Amino acid sequence: MAEVVNLRMARKRAARERAGKAAAESRLANGVLKRERVLSEADRNKARHTLDQHRIETGDRG
Repeated sequence: MAEVVNLRMARKRAARERAGKAAAESRLANGVLKRERVLSEADRNKARHTLDQHRIETGDRG
């Protein structure tokens, strides 16, 4: 004999699972801490600045 299932509870459980999956995806997409974002931006700026300092301009050979 099959198990009796309350459809209202089953729908709520399914909705919670969908919401949990969506929340997990959102945490992956937006889960970078602010200090990590600031640090990585500072690293990128420093690397760009260092690269610009070592760049040889074509007009500077004279």
